[in-house]
Amino acid sequence: MLFADPDFPHVVLSFDYRGFRLELDQSTEDGVPLYAVWATHDTGFAVAVPGVVSRSEAIYKARQWVDRRLSSPGKGDIGR
Repeated sequence: MLFADPDFPHVVLSFDYRGFRLELDQSTEDGVPLYAVWATHDTGFAVAVPGVVSRSEAIYKARQWVDRRLSSPGKGDIGR
């Protein structure tokens, strides 16, 4: 299936945090900026934050996501 207007990632910031590479993606929905964060590790990747309207909130939630993964072994954590 081809999409008339595909949504390509637009990474505006990336940084390493506790062994994960976090990539902040920015898009717009009806003129409102939306941010999502992808978390990449040597064993895979996941969407850590699906979408929020604040860049700082996206970063904060992504760090929380990583912290939860590393503090709860066996509950879907990547890389442990």
